[in-house]
Amino acid sequence: MPDSKKHILAIGGHVGDVENTAGLLLTKYAMAGHRTSIVHMTAGEKGHPPGRDHREYREQRLREAEASAKIFGASECLVLDHPDGELHVNEATVHEMCDLIRRLRPDIVLTHWRGSFHRDHRNTHEIVMEGGFLAALPGIVRRDPAHLIKGLYFCENWEDMEGYEPNLWVDVSEAFETWERGCREHQLLRGEISFKYLDYYAALARKRGCEVGVPHAVTVSLPPVSRKRRVDWLPVDTEPVLIF
Repeated sequence: MPDSKKHILAIGGHVGDVENTAGLLLTKYAMAGHRTSIVHMTAGEKGHPPGRDHREYREQRLREAEASAKIFGASECLVLDHPDGELHVNEATVHEMCDLIRRLRPDIVLTHWRGSFHRDHRNTHEIVMEGGFLAALPGIVRRDPAHLIKGLYFCENWEDMEGYEPNLWVDVSEAFETWERGCREHQLLRGEISFKYLDYYAALARKRGCEVGVPHAVTVSLPPVSRKRRVDWLPVDTEPVLIF
């Protein structure tokens, strides 16, 4: 457990992305007494079931997002007003992200990896990177003072796998049942509309757990510039994962 309480912010392109890919980490941290927050750039309303109006479905997704965030133990859950499929990287969205980061002041940010076939995911990545950069600069004068993110990590998402390289495996076994219950608040994640998201991510957590000798784990990727770490001594695991 970290020596002091942290604030973890997860930012996703649509309602459902954070739940799928960062929900286990958020739940683990919340269970340990840390503050967690969620920002959805869009409601993901354009993936509505056949015969449903996307505006009506948006309201459903807002309710689902709030319900699962509560189960995860998140302190706040924000759904921004950008239309699904029409999220753009521009001065307005970058400044919006800068302001959000300065207001929420997270220690750790979780978001999409850049190598996605989904434009909203790619653009969310760029908005977070650009907004986080501006948020750290005191010379960029906004309402709130500058804030530097201490840790930035990209979550494993089946839609964002081009060039994704897992760098860290995190044991999330204690959070699994709570996370699964939170995900079941979403019709989409239950697999009732299209892809069987919960089945996939539950299986992925088991697979990643098998790789490091625990029941459930998730991986994250570091920004390429952060993958070079200086250490004074080679780290030694307290328990070997594999014995040859």
